[in-house]
Amino acid sequence: MLGLVVLFHEFGHFLLARKNHIVVEEFAIGMGPKILSFKSKKSGTVFAWRALPFGGSCSMLNEDDGEAVPGSFVGAPVWRRALVVAAGPVFNFILALLISLVIVGVSGADPVIVEDVPASSPEAAAGLQTGDIIESYNGEWIMNSRDFYMDLLLSEVPTDSVSLVVNRDGQNVRIRYTPASETKYLLGIHWDETSDASGIQLTMVNKGTAAKKAGLQMGDVITAINGTEIRTADDMTEYLQAHPLDGSQIEITIERDGKQSTVQLTPEKTTIASLSFSYNMARVKQGFFGVIGYSFREVAFWIKMSWKSIAGMLNGTFGINDMSGPVGIVKTVGDTYSEAASSASTGAALLTLASVMSMISVSLGFMNLIPLPALDGGRLLMMLIEAIRKKPVNRKIEENINFYGLMALMAFIVYITIHDILKII
Repeated sequence: MLGLVVLFHEFGHFLLARKNHIVVEEFAIGMGPKILSFKSKKSGTVFAWRALPFGGSCSMLNEDDGEAVPGSFVGAPVWRRALVVAAGPVFNFILALLISLVIVGVSGADPVIVEDVPASSPEAAAGLQTGDIIESYNGEWIMNSRDFYMDLLLSEVPTDSVSLVVNRDGQNVRIRYTPASETKYLLGIHWDETSDASGIQLTMVNKGTAAKKAGLQMGDVITAINGTEIRTADDMTEYLQAHPLDGSQIEITIERDGKQSTVQLTPEKTTIASLSFSYNMARVKQGFFGVIGYSFREVAFWIKMSWKSIAGMLNGTFGINDMSGPVGIVKTVGDTYSEAASSASTGAALLTLASVMSMISVSLGFMNLIPLPALDGGRLLMMLIEAIRKKPVNRKIEENINFYGLMALMAFIVYITIHDILKII
């Protein structure tokens, strides 16, 4: 699956290079030693099949250095080179869209349909109705119910004002109100059950909270609180009902990377707001135009999640240890497929796998557009500078930037890979 995503990326480079009269010396499927190859008599391109089935490569004539001869990459006008470089990430988005068309066409979409609005709630007083479809939340367009859920997970509901735009019978209706709020002691964590009922796993540790200050991380598994064993979400709920948080210090036993430890933390008094209505999380079958529209929304959702992940790394919401490299991704994909196949059906598992593939494709395209050395975004930045200056950037300087950027990227990948392996073993 990873190979297909990377291969489609490289095919974007290949296709646009050919369209812009740039010679492709080799287009390879896989990496490592060459197993089979043949040379096209028409184009001169060598098509190769290499040993390791991870992605591929597209090698162009004088891609990074050499003379600006006809057919060379360095000799092409800057706008043609930019099209070739940008094609890889764009093709990742196209692949994600094609996958999304299949997913939404087969299983439907998950619009944020309001299901229940308590009569005494602020939402009901503001005019929110059952059946409304939420299109915007606090000025941010909402792509689907997962997008809405992640917004609520990553950002607290404001205590002063909530604004919604809902679709009601084809018309957009704006709703603004002050949500219900309360002040209580909190740890600042969100959790879910582990598949083997060995504890509750932290899915989010809010920035600036008692849990964050105490060093808790996403992925930690809480197995006990003040010596009381916690195995399921019900255990956690029952414990908190029997022992309400009151600002007294508590001891939490966690499991991280296979090792147990205890953490002391003091809950903090916090005023929090909440939404009083419930909404749909299940997929709903769509008509022809709905399939197309929500497929584009699927891609937009994954782009939005990629952006929020980067932003979360920068603002401290996520740490470097929350990231996964190739090993972690493969394990996640395998676990996701196995869990879906055991709880539902092989067909449902394949659709789940397709959704993960769509997410990885968008993430690869998005990450490659970040203007860092050795990435497509970094090369595009150099070309933008060249276009503004009306002359190329010094080739030696560009080579050094790309070389050291690649070394830094490889070192980062090695670190993430080792961290993934340690988490598994």
